[in-house]
Amino acid sequence: MDQIDAVRTPASWVVVGLDNGGTCNNATVLDATGQFLVDSLVENPSLVTEGPESAVEQLAEAFTSILELTSTPRTLVRAVGLDTPGPASADGVISSKGSTNFSQVSWHGFDIRGALQARIGLPVVYNNDANAAALYAHHRHFGAEAMERSSVAAIVGTGLGGGVVELGKVVSGAAGMAGELGHVQIPLHGVLEEDQPVPECNCGFAGDVESIASLTGIAKNLLPYWLRRFPDHPLAGEPISRAAKLLRGYGEKEDPLAVAVFEQQAKAIGKLFTIAANFTDPAAYFLGGGVVEAAPHFRQWFLNTVREHTQLRAEQQAAATFVLVPDLDMAGARGAAVAALETVRPVG
Repeated sequence: MDQIDAVRTPASWVVVGLDNGGTCNNATVLDATGQFLVDSLVENPSLVTEGPESAVEQLAEAFTSILELTSTPRTLVRAVGLDTPGPASADGVISSKGSTNFSQVSWHGFDIRGALQARIGLPVVYNNDANAAALYAHHRHFGAEAMERSSVAAIVGTGLGGGVVELGKVVSGAAGMAGELGHVQIPLHGVLEEDQPVPECNCGFAGDVESIASLTGIAKNLLPYWLRRFPDHPLAGEPISRAAKLLRGYGEKEDPLAVAVFEQQAKAIGKLFTIAANFTDPAAYFLGGGVVEAAPHFRQWFLNTVREHTQLRAEQQAAATFVLVPDLDMAGARGAAVAALETVRPVG
């Protein structure tokens, strides 16, 4: 596993957080006082493309290695938090249709939470990766008041993940699919140009947030349209999937085509947050994903644009805040650990 800058040995019982991704697992340790024992990424290969057996073994290896790195006796571990990309049930059963990360048939309907729990012999608490990041952002931002506040998070990546946190806990829903904010259909007036086709999402919806505010939305819907408006743009000569990935660099340089694309994304998220304002009236709106990893001036512009296109009443404007998700590369594992801690923390 990658080495880290600082390690603290635990002074109390702990929980472990494991973030499972398409390439790597990220691990952390959180003690009973709410202190993380590692300060940067600690990773190992996830091997999800080799199937469930290899992937679960790698998660177990991540668990063992993070305990060794932090000098944490296994007997101090009360639970493990696990997050993975979705779609999956609230109990960590991968969708019967699989997903981008879990495309092999052996993954379809696989109980990754149960398999890891059986492998390591400790309780495992599951969230999808966007919910975990949302939970960490919530607790990091509100601190001691986290259990009294609510928030909504939009995580922009290949798709658009989301999370709804109420009184410090993730709202998972009856089937575990609450907070799938990417598939909320939004009003498109003021978002699209007059001659721009209604964007389509891979989920089958038209005009949902993910069809605009995601890497897939850029490649499938936004960039093909804007390249017709800017036929001499350097990205016109690139394969569309590569061009979509390169676009953020142009946005950081205030390239007109890139600004037009990202402005549409920000407007779409503003429409989503407007719906959230009328549905849950959260105290904070969190924005995460690739934009958070961009140059500071660009991510601040993007957040400001989202805020400008979120329609709040005066009372809501006074009560709510817009914040970037912190420690993005560590947010999943840390959020998974927070969820585990809240599950086993003594009441009272």
